[in-house]
Amino acid sequence: MTTRNPALLVLEDGRTFRGESYGAPGETFGEAVFATGMTGYQETLTDPSYYQQVVVQTAPHIGNTGVNDDDPESSRVWVAGYVVRDPARRASSWRARRGLEEELAAQGIVGISGVDTRALTRHLRERGAMRVGISSSETDPEALRERVLASPPMVGADLAGAVSTTEPYVVPADGERRFTVAALDLGIKTMTPRRMAERGIEVHVLPASSSIDDVLAVRPDGLFFSNGPGDPQTADGPVQLLREALGRDIPYFGICFGNQVFGRALGFGTYKLGYGHRGINQPVQDRSTGKVEVTAHNHGFAVDAPLDRPTDTPYGPAEVSHVCLNDDVVEGLALRDGTGALKAFSVQYHPEAAAGPHDAAYLFDRFVTLMEQSAATVTSQTNTTDGDH
Repeated sequence: MTTRNPALLVLEDGRTFRGESYGAPGETFGEAVFATGMTGYQETLTDPSYYQQVVVQTAPHIGNTGVNDDDPESSRVWVAGYVVRDPARRASSWRARRGLEEELAAQGIVGISGVDTRALTRHLRERGAMRVGISSSETDPEALRERVLASPPMVGADLAGAVSTTEPYVVPADGERRFTVAALDLGIKTMTPRRMAERGIEVHVLPASSSIDDVLAVRPDGLFFSNGPGDPQTADGPVQLLREALGRDIPYFGICFGNQVFGRALGFGTYKLGYGHRGINQPVQDRSTGKVEVTAHNHGFAVDAPLDRPTDTPYGPAEVSHVCLNDDVVEGLALRDGTGALKAFSVQYHPEAAAGPHDAAYLFDRFVTLMEQSAATVTSQTNTTDGDH
């Protein structure tokens, strides 16, 4: 049986938990958040949206399926720290290549086990997400708390550039190429371009610092903004890029951070949620169909837009398209033209479903339809212009 060293977890409000070191030894700081998925921990750990966050797993038993080389959502583990109650003694899956703790240690991820994660989650739910420190070297809670209070908060954090690709790359379409999409990488997950490739889309993934000229150089049929970490109020560059793209009527689809950037581009504000939505079991209603979807979430910020009426914007009327049934948080936006036709849309959750349910996969098909309609409109306008000569 593994012998573990003592470890200490201290929240910024002074609440303290003692447990055992899990993963790499050492000390780490970040924003404490809880994730409610019973499965999919490997996808959670490798999601760039969790950068500078310490993830508390609400499911008590973690690590039983180990780690494989097929499910990562990026090239590395991004969480700042990891908190579990009962780690698996050994991996038990034919797909596993190594154990979870072995992977965390190899990537230098400091964690803690043996913690009452139910009590910790309830505390965060009542008090809100807050900064936290985990240490296997410090034994004095007050000394660790001082370092927690000196660590940077999530509000005002500009993090997308730190997780974005530094060079453009292409994910080719499966089979015949039907469309080309420019995808701004604000923390993109591996599965997202794959979902588009399955639909015949060639995806050009661009750095977060890209300009409208970089986007136009791809000659895209559509523009996509990905998920990502940090405070959307810091994303002035992507907001400006999107405004220029909307002014050119380029079809747009955004998820998660891409939804918040879309909201800002339309003139809405954003705000920090008390403890956020994280996990693979969040109920969302598509207001255009009335259908309720079980969806995968990872966001601590939300768009402040009216639920009861459309809003006039410089690009056309915008409305809230999806809403969370737990707390009425805006979970999607839709932009329409003067005839009511869809021009651009976004959702606050993860339709690529890695990990998670597949209820929202239709959104990629909606993006395809949007690009089809845009191409048909351009063709019609070209034919009309040719007929005038």
